Amino acid sequence: MWHRWVSQAAPGFRDERSERPMQLPTPAVAPPLDPRFRPAALANRALRQAAEAAGKSAPLAIALERGDGSISTYRTTAVAPGGPQHEANLEYAERIVKTLLWQRGGWRVIIGGPDGIGEHIRQVYSPSGPRAFDHEFMGGVYEKPFTVDVTDADRVPDTQEATAPLGRHLEGCRIGFDLGASDYKIAAVIDGESVFSDEIVWHPREQTDPDYHYEKIMEGLKMAMAHLPRVDAIGGSSAGVYINNRVRVASLFRGIPKDLFDAKIAGMFVRIGQELGVPLEVINDGEVTALAGSMSLEDNPVLGIAMGSSEAGGYVTPEGNVTGWLNELAFVPFDYQPEAAVDEWSGDRGVGSQYLCQTGVIRLAPAAGIDLSAWATPAEKLKAVQDLMAAGDERVPPIYESIGSYLGYAIAHYADFYELKHVLVLGRVTSGAGGQLIIDRANRVLGEEFPELAARITVSLPDERSRRVGQAIAAASLPAIG
Repeated sequence: MWHRWVSQAAPGFRDERSERPMQLPTPAVAPPLDPRFRPAALANRALRQAAEAAGKSAPLAIALERGDGSISTYRTTAVAPGGPQHEANLEYAERIVKTLLWQRGGWRVIIGGPDGIGEHIRQVYSPSGPRAFDHEFMGGVYEKPFTVDVTDADRVPDTQEATAPLGRHLEGCRIGFDLGASDYKIAAVIDGESVFSDEIVWHPREQTDPDYHYEKIMEGLKMAMAHLPRVDAIGGSSAGVYINNRVRVASLFRGIPKDLFDAKIAGMFVRIGQELGVPLEVINDGEVTALAGSMSLEDNPVLGIAMGSSEAGGYVTPEGNVTGWLNELAFVPFDYQPEAAVDEWSGDRGVGSQYLCQTGVIRLAPAAGIDLSAWATPAEKLKAVQDLMAAGDERVPPIYESIGSYLGYAIAHYADFYELKHVLVLGRVTSGAGGQLIIDRANRVLGEEFPELAARITVSLPDERSRRVGQAIAAASLPAIG
């Protein structure tokens, strides 16, 4: 049941990162509460620089094919035989493949590089390998058996993919929603101006009855409808993978048994649109984050990062379009330390879902001397930390500074895979004074460690209101009318 996630790596298969360690440079702007943090951006850079200095670089090419036949190709370098850190090639390449799978998506990986890398990737991403979760997930999303093909680097196909415009339709009376794990945002919009917005508390993850989700979403839509003379279109965003408005994978529905998921959840948004008789479009929340940034900045390219119950990502190209990529940054690894935090769904270490979201705040709180045991839900725990921050508790700023360090090094890692000019950060974690601490620290990381990136990338927050409901308003612009 791929939509409900795999909880751990396959048993009996060692994670070979512990046997082939890369050189892991210490960050100059370390998270105050996580001194063991070892950024991917520094480790990958150190390996490539060492190989180049020794004249031992070798091409590494990785292509990913998606369900529509489009191909996205990434070309970089690894270490040639006999070069420095040659034994780290396997770990290095595996982490890049992992990043590409969750950034771009694909049911087929075509890889060419130094000897041993391709076969290692095939083994690691097999049903019995430590990345069995990724194998199952990608096969489920694209409804094809996940495969790894090994060839020479110069025989890996070039990129063959198109982009498409997204949203920006502001005319008429519209409703937008953004589904989170603790609450969801709803907005009523007339000709691009919000006339109503609210946040509705819900608890979708533990629910086993799909009618709960349908009824709660309809509750919010009816609230918004009461503030409009009519409804011309509805747009929505949510964590997960959505294809043609159908739910393919989404953590909000992970408590639903597969038969009920297939019967009632997969086509739920298509059903709602039909029942209300209006165009309805729903996409990944990260894409709407990027769209909101592109619309407000009137500039591109934009990488949107939403720090909520998890980390969501979305990307608008230099042309103002979107790709067919997944942009599921919650599963992209950017902490390479062997004892990095473990994601409960995939079983992998060092991925965004443990760092750039409310889980990261909660995970860091004990190191700051803050006991959150009195609060039951993750949303309540985050709110408790935010309340302490507002009250001037000196234990809290290091939490936000640590997340800012994570963000800065994550952006440097993302910059290897995206063309970046603007990074817009949204989500509940950025609310209040802590949000600016995060941004300031991230910019310090870029300035001290990656000055070439700092010179061309702007990292910023929208205003407070946009942080809370901006995605819902941007989502309203998704469907075309007529």
